[in-house]
Amino acid sequence: MAGVAKSERGIRIAIDRGGTFTDCVGNPGSGKMEEDVIIKLLSVDPQNYDDAPLEGIRRLLSRFGGQEIPRGQALDTGKIESIRMGTTVATNALLERKGEGIAMVVTKGFKDCLEIGNQSRPNIFDLAIRKPEVLYKKVVEIDERVTLEDYAEDPERHQTEVKAAENSGEHAELVRGLSGEVVRILRRPQDDQIREQLQGVYDSGLRSIAVCLMHGYTYPKHEALVGKIAKDIGFEHVSLSHALMPMIKLVPRATSACADAYLTPAIRKYIDGFQKGFEGGLGTESVKRQAGAKGARCEFMQSDGGLVDVDGFSGLRAILSGPAGGVVGYALTSYDPETKTPVIGFDMGGTSTDVSRYGAGRYDHVFETTTAGVTIQSPQLDINTVAAGGGSRLFFRNGLFVVGPESAGAHPGPACYRKDGPLTITDANLYLGRLLPDFFPKIFGKNEDQGVDEEASKKLFEELTERINKEVTTGSGGGGKREAMSKDEVAYGFIKIANETMTRPIRSLTEARGHDTSKHRLATFGGAGGQHAVAIAEALGIKQILVHRYSSVLSAYGMALADVVDERQEPESRIWKDDDEDTRQYLQNKMEELKKKSSTTLRDQGFDDNQIHFEEYLNMRYRGTESALMVVKPSKDEAEKDFGGDAWAFGKNFVKQHEQEFGFTLPDRDIIVDDVRARGIGKTFEGLEKTVDQQLKAVKAKDVTGEDKVYGKRKVYFEGGRQDTSIYKLEDLAVGDRIQGPAIIADGTQTIIVTPGASALLIDTHIIINIGEETGADKKIDTKEVDPIMLSIFAHRFMAIAEQMGRALQKTSVSTNVKERLDYSCALFDADGGLVANAPHLPVHLGSMSTCVQKQAEIWRGKLKRGDVLVSNHPMFGGTHLPDITVITPAFSGDEIVFYVASRAHHADIGGILPGSMPPHSRELFQEGASIKSEKLVSEGHFNEKRITELLLDDPAQHPGCSGTRCLADNLNDLKAQIAANLKGINLISTLIEDYGEEVVQFYMHKIQDNAELSVRNLLKDVSKRFEGRDLSAVDYMDDGSPIKLKITIDGEKGEATFDFTGTGPEVYGNTNAPEAVTYSAIIYCLRCLIKEDIPLNQGCLSPVTVIIPKKSFLSPSGSAAVVGGNVLTSQRVTDVVLKAFNACAASQGDCNNLTFGFGGNVEGEKAVRGFGYYETIAGGSGAGPDWDGTNGVHTHMTNTRITDAEVFERRYPVILREFSLRAGSHGAGQHKGGDGVVRDIEFRIPVQVSILSERRVYHPYGLEGGEDAQCGLNLWMRKIAKVADSDADVKGGQSNGDVRTESGTHSVGEDEVEYRQINMGGKNTASMQPGERIIVMTPGGGGWGPVGKDSESKQDQRQDPKHSWRGGSVAGRQAEAEASA
Repeated sequence: MAGVAKSERGIRIAIDRGGTFTDCVGNPGSGKMEEDVIIKLLSVDPQNYDDAPLEGIRRLLSRFGGQEIPRGQALDTGKIESIRMGTTVATNALLERKGEGIAMVVTKGFKDCLEIGNQSRPNIFDLAIRKPEVLYKKVVEIDERVTLEDYAEDPERHQTEVKAAENSGEHAELVRGLSGEVVRILRRPQDDQIREQLQGVYDSGLRSIAVCLMHGYTYPKHEALVGKIAKDIGFEHVSLSHALMPMIKLVPRATSACADAYLTPAIRKYIDGFQKGFEGGLGTESVKRQAGAKGARCEFMQSDGGLVDVDGFSGLRAILSGPAGGVVGYALTSYDPETKTPVIGFDMGGTSTDVSRYGAGRYDHVFETTTAGVTIQSPQLDINTVAAGGGSRLFFRNGLFVVGPESAGAHPGPACYRKDGPLTITDANLYLGRLLPDFFPKIFGKNEDQGVDEEASKKLFEELTERINKEVTTGSGGGGKREAMSKDEVAYGFIKIANETMTRPIRSLTEARGHDTSKHRLATFGGAGGQHAVAIAEALGIKQILVHRYSSVLSAYGMALADVVDERQEPESRIWKDDDEDTRQYLQNKMEELKKKSSTTLRDQGFDDNQIHFEEYLNMRYRGTESALMVVKPSKDEAEKDFGGDAWAFGKNFVKQHEQEFGFTLPDRDIIVDDVRARGIGKTFEGLEKTVDQQLKAVKAKDVTGEDKVYGKRKVYFEGGRQDTSIYKLEDLAVGDRIQGPAIIADGTQTIIVTPGASALLIDTHIIINIGEETGADKKIDTKEVDPIMLSIFAHRFMAIAEQMGRALQKTSVSTNVKERLDYSCALFDADGGLVANAPHLPVHLGSMSTCVQKQAEIWRGKLKRGDVLVSNHPMFGGTHLPDITVITPAFSGDEIVFYVASRAHHADIGGILPGSMPPHSRELFQEGASIKSEKLVSEGHFNEKRITELLLDDPAQHPGCSGTRCLADNLNDLKAQIAANLKGINLISTLIEDYGEEVVQFYMHKIQDNAELSVRNLLKDVSKRFEGRDLSAVDYMDDGSPIKLKITIDGEKGEATFDFTGTGPEVYGNTNAPEAVTYSAIIYCLRCLIKEDIPLNQGCLSPVTVIIPKKSFLSPSGSAAVVGGNVLTSQRVTDVVLKAFNACAASQGDCNNLTFGFGGNVEGEKAVRGFGYYETIAGGSGAGPDWDGTNGVHTHMTNTRITDAEVFERRYPVILREFSLRAGSHGAGQHKGGDGVVRDIEFRIPVQVSILSERRVYHPYGLEGGEDAQCGLNLWMRKIAKVADSDADVKGGQSNGDVRTESGTHSVGEDEVEYRQINMGGKNTASMQPGERIIVMTPGGGGWGPVGKDSESKQDQRQDPKHSWRGGSVAGRQAEAEASA
């Protein structure tokens, strides 16, 4: 434990309790690494001990004391200076859902906010939608309400002036919140009512509650009252959201409060049991009480990489406790503050791999991540988890090699573990000679005394190779015939695919933040990392790998080196201006207050002032965006170098960071400060005696030659074949020894592969692997026959390019639609415009973008030059509806176009008759905004701003009653973001061509399409068998009665099908006409759902399919027909019809419930009015199926966009969200019931134009196989009118005084003169709503499956998405967004 400050007190112990093993590192107090004692023991071994960490401490104390301490005897803390622990107790409780029973207390109207979440589904192609279950058992709705008085999108930027809450008097309606925002108190909570509600919860047996009330982050008074009453009643644990993390966003804050209430009691229980094993107490308080004689310091690792005293350890901050230790371990042992070379951490375990990054001497934190299906709002190290580890299973599916995400787990484990397990990565490494049976513990077999079983791995590889060869040698695998593959080639193929799977998140992690991956070192640790590190580094262009001598116990070692941390944060809302001294002084004072509190806490834990350091942060964002950046105060050197010596240059640092991370700045926008954060650090680590770079300078390297130190030899498979490979035991090697590859270095805990061309050098603390320019045999890739391994790698690469384009677009865009709602898609096309890879963003874009690119490729054939970019949105040119603008960029090789990339994004407004450009009553295309058939957006690198401004702003305003775009600046910014995303795609494919050659890339571009075609043909053959060759047919109706008729004829021999829509209704004089491209998208989506496996989504999917759409029907309308509803409504009905024909599942809500509101515009002949437009789509119920229930409150089929969080919604717009909950009973009943729709009740605070565009308000979502239909949707306008005698108006509610309508016009009246009338708006309507008026959207449910009363076979525990158990970190968040965005 080099570098830890020495103490007279004695023994220091660091422990990482993992899922399988518990690692313990002990030091007698000298701090010298050579005196460390390492113990590794099973985490669960009930025959021998109750608690692994306690057993580890007993063994260490026995070792240091020189005499055996009997098991069960209380351990004397007198000799212990400190115990530091990381534990998976919280993570496991979350994964297994074994936490404390809790109740959630929330504002009235939001009882289902966590079940609805952000309304997106985890996997867009899974008809049996699996959302993670909520953590609470009961919900209590408190009748209280506050909102924010001002709104961010106000074009006038009005600011209300009021006093701070504490100076505002008890009954003030307007007060200033903690964030500086003005809060309006609409309803105060009643003590006696709360007491009665909470007593009911207490009487039911629950003892832990989570409290999260609307806007509690800035006005915590109501939450505090609930907390006080709960404590009075006797609740043992109360989690208040504002105390845990005072940040805006109701759903993540509520989830965090629930996670804390759910996990903290489990942790306290564990800690209490742990403490009973000691004679003296543990923790700071016990040290004070015992006057230092008996008590020992005990600290736990938190998710943010800092330690906290045992008494302050909470569930919310414990979720990444174990992995955080590993990050601290490699960060402090591998990073050199002098050379500043950033490090990527690569921790490969049995079921998953964690990747992270450390640079600039600071940890990267994220503030919102998802673990085990729970979105946590709390500072956590940015650790990204991938479902690929030693236990990942191996499959050959549809001609592709597939690794994971399924894992063999600990039981049965890999095939070689002697429990009849499946083939895994561990088996592949063992079979290829890359794992050494001699170094494996002999713990397998019936009597747990045998080594690994090499024969079992070999046998399964023989069987799999035989099956693969049957396909590849006959050509039935879809890639044409080729030579048979050897078992070695098959096993190595899976290793290559696993490596490809693991490099994707590493690229995302670095490149997404503007860093160059190749300029990093790779620090590998964890059991399986050493076998893959060189291949991973080579793929990323990294030249040096660091393997710490303690790499197998690095998480525990990290605990020993970590600092104690105290985090403080408060919300804010000030506008930052570099020259505004008042704001600067105000924020400095706020920061000093936080630092003072932090110092007090750390001093209480025994730290002197000279050991306490601070990192100071402001959480900042541009006005109108929600992408805040946590900006650190510049260091003294940075301030001198970059900011003219200004130590508080937060604004300039924000602009610099924004440019680096997002690629642009917005100089004309205000910078808002959302939060002030101080991270107090109690330093316990003084730095290594020598850093890696210092050791490398000093070491005298000498090549190990001869056989002296060789432990043995074996034939190991590398690229090209097996080679004689020397094996070395780590303990036999000396500092300075350099070993040339191929070689294997091993000890009892790790195996390190040194490939040919690489070399390994030993220094005091690490093994350094240097990678040569050429490693392995340089194998030429054949383009005469398809290599299924290369096909699988290119499938990964092409998809990764589309995904990275999507991330680039999301990052560089400005509008809410793209950045937060994720309403976009990115794809890659061949030279003819055929789809090669489409990241699974929006299903409705899947096939339609290809139509657009093919059209444009035809129009511009031979006329495009390098640097040209095209733009189009017209439905006759492959568009879906006008707000979806497609940007297309060709890529050249010489003068030839070799491929295209394209991005499509939904723009919030592009003009037309109503704000939001989604008018419910449009009859002609021009009423829906700007229509662009085919234009050059960029000519040879020059952005044609004048022309695109004419198209978006001027041209639409020429039509009667129409305005041009109402947010031109956002349009231009988002178009530039689309151009940047396309450029990203072109650069990535250029890199691919550099790596493999143009011929190879083009070859596999087409072969991947053949592979998708094969998958669809196989599906159609299966369907034909299932329906015994019968034709399939279905019909369903739009709400206006227009039929969609479908007959599917399948040729079971060839695997071909004809989708014939003859009999579909004619073009409508309305906007539910759908361009042909939409029907193609719906068919690709349905086929992919029915295949139920990951296949490349590309043009090949439609090759075996003939589609007949009658011309002049509403699925093939004329060029001037209105289409805005076709994309969002008709597309859903086409999907319903296709799935009904296949008898796949009952109907889902069949609707997107498109709601828009706003004001302003530039109608011809009228004065232009500055305003805003808002657009959202609203979830409903999903349909049940043969073995699953439908899901409540979720987006289905052709869309998957997120909903704006309730608090952000009220901060940005002049609204009060009265209710957002599930619509109980709206599902269709059945053996498997459908999902419920939702109720969304919005009150407006200023006059706005409100429009709803929806379906399934007349025709019910159908049930199947005897299941009942679901309820239709309903849109109500709560209209405020002047009270008249004997009025039949029926509902009161809304805000008090305001303008109301009478027969003679609109008048201002008092509350007692007002009444509200419910008006059914129908499915498609628009209205001018006055302050206090509301729209209530009740969305349809999903149909049922099977007759009511028949026993349901669906199992609730199957509803949890298995992938949720390994998701985590910012990249996972982005990948989840990519998978779940529409």
